Amino acid sequence: MTRQRPPARLRPLAETDLIERTRWYRSAGGEALAVRFFNAALAALRSPERMPGIGSPLAGEWAGIPGLRARPVTGFPVQWYYFVADDHLDVVRLLADAQDLPVVLRLGDTPQH
Repeated sequence: MTRQRPPARLRPLAETDLIERTRWYRSAGGEALAVRFFNAALAALRSPERMPGIGSPLAGEWAGIPGLRARPVTGFPVQWYYFVADDHLDVVRLLADAQDLPVVLRLGDTPQH
């Protein structure tokens, strides 16, 4: 029996992050770059959907948010931040590596698990 993979569910701020970063890449580098980013961002969620524990727990530990995991977007300086729920990935943000992660994650809609 094959176990069904948990789908990724983006919270509103994660959706907004994806849209805003795609727009930024469009304005910075054109339509092709925006499409490449958008596709890479969605592809980055496939691995944790198959293996939820694959994301690094270090950012969550560093920010003092137990259970928070991070998964990088290949080719771009951003990462998805998520919690593993029983039936889905609870995706809370898509943030740039240069952001002050503990501050942004604590001020956003990221409840501690």
